Amino acid sequence: MSPQPLAVQLWRQLPFFVWLVAVWMLLWGQFTWLAFLTGVIMALLVTRVFRLPPVELSGRLNFWYGFIFVGEFLASLVAGSLTVAWQALDLRRQPGAAIIAVQLLTDDDLIMTHVGVTASLIPGSLVLEADRERRILYLHVIGVRSAADVEKHRKSTQRWERRIVRAVGSRHQVDQVLAGAERAGGGAS
Repeated sequence: MSPQPLAVQLWRQLPFFVWLVAVWMLLWGQFTWLAFLTGVIMALLVTRVFRLPPVELSGRLNFWYGFIFVGEFLASLVAGSLTVAWQALDLRRQPGAAIIAVQLLTDDDLIMTHVGVTASLIPGSLVLEADRERRILYLHVIGVRSAADVEKHRKSTQRWERRIVRAVGSRHQVDQVLAGAERAGGGAS
């Protein structure tokens, strides 16, 4: 396999380069030409010194499923916040906690990262470990009292994977999660 031309490599890294510049400007709290130029310099330095393997983007973006993902995420954020607040204020009982393993269907680092970040941002769960080779996320979840609660949280994380894949995954990944959802009897949500 021959190496890709430099122009193709740069084009594929462009979204991450732009993201690094944006993060730099956000860290400094300035949207000025100086912050932009220093951000470009830092992004060049980071991308050249710290050689990370290139992340292959699918090149596919489905705005409808992206919109559904964002809407469901915001609703889950509010619901999770209220649930955790209630658990903290309910002095009659402890909320209960568990560490659960969630088997993901797709074999993609970027999708696994998105699922992990989404699961961690919703109050009440936190990713403890990601087993990349076996495609398993280990989550610490509060508010668990039974095996049914564990399964509910597992299905919820797998639903996040389906939402993310349908928004930004490749056609093959979409087919993969839809087939996995059908096998599990979870529908194609």
